[in-house]
Amino acid sequence: MNIPDLNTIIYQQPYPLLFATISGSHLYGFPSPDSDYDLRGVHILPVREVVGLNTGEETIELSQINESLEIDLVTHDVKKLFLLLLKKNGYVLEQLYSPLILKSTPEYEELKIIANGCVTRYHCYHYFGFAATQWKLFEKEQPRRVKPLLYVYRVLLTGIYLMQTGIVEANLVKLNEVFNLSYIPDLIAAKLTNVEKSVLPDADFSFYQQEYNRLREQLEVASQASTLPEAPSGKAALDDLLIRLRVRSYDS
Repeated sequence: MNIPDLNTIIYQQPYPLLFATISGSHLYGFPSPDSDYDLRGVHILPVREVVGLNTGEETIELSQINESLEIDLVTHDVKKLFLLLLKKNGYVLEQLYSPLILKSTPEYEELKIIANGCVTRYHCYHYFGFAATQWKLFEKEQPRRVKPLLYVYRVLLTGIYLMQTGIVEANLVKLNEVFNLSYIPDLIAAKLTNVEKSVLPDADFSFYQQEYNRLREQLEVASQASTLPEAPSGKAALDDLLIRLRVRSYDS
């Protein structure tokens, strides 16, 4: 799949986009040859579809197969995304700060600055919850797949790094440059060279479980020691940006 093919899908959307990025395994640093493309973005509903009786879609979802690869696109209206930013939602932070950008605007760059004030120490709960879900998936499967285990470690390291630095980093390869876990490169290599459902031969379950528990404890310690604020401070700036975007959609 070429980037121009992805751009075609982006520019076919019914509403103007504030931004669009690539998320999922391509963002996380371990796409297998048959990994789908997870595209995420924010659209701007026109004023008449916000204040009128016939309201527009807050969330638009599109799935299609192109050149034998699946593409999943999800966009939220700008107000919905702003409200999510004011909650402990790590998903939207990762989408917002993804370096794999398909669509950008000056207001998107402004939003990334504002969103720095929306990161709080309570975002750790998002990463605790996501890691627990992926661990249960890995734990119950027979044979056990590489993918959920990589998600477990990616999520925990992202959470720890966020608590320590206030920076959103979702790429496991880059995270491991900081944490230097010896088993991560082998797990990534297994995922990169095989299909999406590649499994762990002779998996040392007790070792992976020990590492899962250790990293959970490290995330707990990092959250308690974090200097991140307890509440977001970007609400007023988000409100101002939202109003400007709506007014512009009305004028156009």
